[in-house]
Formats: sequence, C-alpha cells, structure tokens
Amino acid sequence: MIEKVEGIVVNEKNYGDTSKIIDIFTKEHGIIGVIAKGAKGIKSKLRSTTDKLSYGEFTIYYKENKLSLLKEVHILNSLKNIRKDITLIGYSSFLLDLSTQVWKHSFNDNAYSILINSLLKINEGFDALIITNIVELKYLDYLGVMPSLTGCVVCGSNQVVTLSSDKGGYLCSKCRINEPIISDKTMKLIRMYYYVDIAKIDKINISDNIKKQINNFLDEYYEKYTGLYLKSKNFLKDII
Repeated sequence: MIEKVEGIVVNEKNYGDTSKIIDIFTKEHGIIGVIAKGAKGIKSKLRSTTDKLSYGEFTIYYKENKLSLLKEVHILNSLKNIRKDITLIGYSSFLLDLSTQVWKHSFNDNAYSILINSLLKINEGFDALIITNIVELKYLDYLGVMPSLTGCVVCGSNQVVTLSSDKGGYLCSKCRINEPIISDKTMKLIRMYYYVDIAKIDKINISDNIKKQINNFLDEYYEKYTGLYLKSKNFLKDII
C-alpha cells in the first residue's frame, strides 16, 4: 500500500553497497523502518533526503511491522540553520535519540509533535539548551517518573525553597536537609517548562545561572530515575 507520511529520519545505516535502512519517526505510525534503495548513489534523488535529521513527507510502500520501501521524499523544512552549526547538530542529535527512546517506552504520539516543534524552534534561533530542557522535562511524564512540581515532595507544603533530584522534586524548608536553596524564579520556571506549548514560544530570556540550575537538576534526575544513557548526551555535557 502506497502511503504518504510526515516524519523525520532519526537513524540511518548502510544496507548493501548502495542502499540504506532509515528509521523514520512518523506522525502517523510512530517509528518505522524503511529501505531506501540506491540512496547512497551520487546521482540518487534520495541521497540528500534520507540522512539523519531529514524532515519531510515520505512516500512509501508501507508494511506494518515490517520494513517499508521508500519511493520519494518531499522536504518540509531543511533545518539549514541547525545543519551548519556543530553545536546545534549536537543538541538535535540528542533530541532525536531521546525522542526515539521515549516513544519506544511510552508509544505516546505526542512525542512526535514535541520533537518536531523543538527542532523548528532551535532552527529559528531559540536557545537550544532551554528548548532541550523543556523537552526533557515533558518526556519525564511519558517515562512515568515525573518529579513533584506542585508542592514539597515529602510533606506536600506549598512553601517550597529548592529542588532535589535525589528526593524527586520540590522541597520545603522543613524537609530540606543539606540541599542548596535555589532562586524562586528557578522554581517557577522549571514548572513553566512543563506546561509551555513549545510551538507557541515567541520569546525566551533566562539568565545563564538559572539555565544551569535547571539543566543540572534534569541531568541528575535523568541519571537517577530513567535508566537512559545516550552517547549523544555526553557531547552536550562537554559543551555546556
């Protein structure tokens, strides 16, 4: 059955001398494997449209639970600003890897729109660290390990003074032991990260210190609660 699907290439590997197998995260079917015959050929129309991060409309012979066959690709957005910046490529590669793992764990269709909207915002010039952290926080819900951001994780008090990755969320002054106190703005912003619609973001202005506090919390939280260890994350830790 010939079908057109919207999607983005999240992984690619060689298949024989001239072809590739690509994993496409699609809007319609989640992540599917597709054979791109002859895509490695210099004159192939599929050569430049089947690499990782290719976002477009894919015409395929769709086979459920089997490898589909790619016929043609219409690029919806080349993400050219990302492609010319090694740092942005690093962030985007991590988001592709993370989204893949989250979808395989939860099969939540919303993961697709979160991924695409985050990449489009990064391509438009929005702060890649902030966008990535927003995605990371939203995905914790899909992974079933969302931190407590409504009140103290220990007693439920609304008078919170800090975040604890070890205890799993907000802490009040009475339940805090030796965790460093963070700013009230940081506390409010991380909760905003969870509720914000990425597609509707039109302005971001957050200090480096607050960005670092939120990012450190999420790094520690992911290591403690998710069991996800992605090589692409190591690159980000080196540049942040």
